[in-house]
Amino acid sequence: MAVSTQQSETQKPSLALALVPVILTLALLGVQIFYFGDFTPHIPLAIGLAITALVGIKQGLKWKQIEEGIFHVIHVSMPSVSVLILVGMLVGVWIASGTVPTLIYYGLTLLSPQIFLAAAMILCSVVSLSLGTSWGTVGTVGLALMGIGAGFEIPMYWTAGAVVSGAFFGDKVSPLSDTTNLAPAVTGTDVFSHIKNMMPTTIPAMLIALVIYLIAGFTLIDNDNGSFERITAITSSLQRNFEISAWLLAPALVVIVLAVKRMPPIPSLFAGVIAGAIVAVFTQGAGIHDILTYANSGYSITTSSDAINSLLNRGGIQSMMWTISLILIALGFGGALERTGCLEAIISAIMTKVTTFKGVQTSATLTSVATNLVAGDPYLSIALPGRMYAPVYRGMKYSTLNLSRAIEEGGTLVSPLVPWNAGGAFVIGALGLSIGDGNFENLLYIPLAFACWVSPVLGLIYAQLGFFSPKATAEEQARWKKNDELVMDYSTAK
Repeated sequence: MAVSTQQSETQKPSLALALVPVILTLALLGVQIFYFGDFTPHIPLAIGLAITALVGIKQGLKWKQIEEGIFHVIHVSMPSVSVLILVGMLVGVWIASGTVPTLIYYGLTLLSPQIFLAAAMILCSVVSLSLGTSWGTVGTVGLALMGIGAGFEIPMYWTAGAVVSGAFFGDKVSPLSDTTNLAPAVTGTDVFSHIKNMMPTTIPAMLIALVIYLIAGFTLIDNDNGSFERITAITSSLQRNFEISAWLLAPALVVIVLAVKRMPPIPSLFAGVIAGAIVAVFTQGAGIHDILTYANSGYSITTSSDAINSLLNRGGIQSMMWTISLILIALGFGGALERTGCLEAIISAIMTKVTTFKGVQTSATLTSVATNLVAGDPYLSIALPGRMYAPVYRGMKYSTLNLSRAIEEGGTLVSPLVPWNAGGAFVIGALGLSIGDGNFENLLYIPLAFACWVSPVLGLIYAQLGFFSPKATAEEQARWKKNDELVMDYSTAK
């Protein structure tokens, strides 16, 4: 049974050969991270890219062709790398302007420690839904929430889990999000039908996460005098070193207003940088050269509070270079796997083994998860399974809305849970989780980002039970025919 929708001038590798670069790369990552205790996945991924290239050359590809595949994926993801650069600038300038210190100050004085985790998730969901970018939300509001959590003596990984849950869930259902538009685009559906079809998993997952964060807040967090003294010390230090005022939230308001007006993320974030620079000059007394330094190298301050020092000495483009270099290498590896046909061979082998809807739906979700794990690219984890599985759904006469939901959940939501993935690398860097310094306990944010993994699990359960699994309407089938979409022959499938 032919399952490929992609033509290639070279022979597709066998399953055994296609698995070679995947298995060897995962083994190298395991040795680097767990045996040597060094969380720097860059070189194992680079070696994996080289191994993949050798597989391609064995299959008859020229290096130029492999190179084109590598740089194609990198090029497609350049807007996200640009967002990373802008977030680095934004963090450094917003700290200097007093925007981030003001958010921390008001958060510590207005929020109750017991409801903080739940409030953090909701706030990040709303901001991410408005901005259409989980990365922008994590790097700005998420950073401020990490400071508030530190003031409440909440472990970093709990706060990070709540931030990631909210930010990536808001991104998942925002019509302004690139991934939310990519999933329906590659499966032949429209974005608003796609968003509506995700509600059966989105709403329960968010409610489950909300309840867990509330329970954690009331059982894990003490209201003792020591905590209040620590909060008072932090807020006093912020007042001594910064002008604190609600007006200093103007840069954040600028970004939100532009996002609501559907301005693209890159100019919106850059406008936030400019607004922050103006506020820093006129309210905090920063000079023009200081602003340029903060945007490039990050903000620097020495106070009597160690908590303030560790939290606010950050930001700048250079602080993102570790993350950016990891993302570029991971994207290159993913591009090489796609160009050489290794990913296609693996997916094709899976698809020949499933003949029922619940098997295909499960395979589509898990294929997106596996692509996130192996290729390190959330875009590839959506685009590749979307292209490969769509003809199968059409052949089974199931709506491809099922597929768009599966790849969105296995792609967008799982991305931040893989440390060497573009999403996971950004979360670790932007929230200051310091995994590279050996603080592996901060990886606990992964299981604590409940909304991100509960949603795919619910989707898999629905698939087994046949719940929320729409069949293709006559209108949808007519559209397939009109657009000459490929339809697999699955007439015997159940």
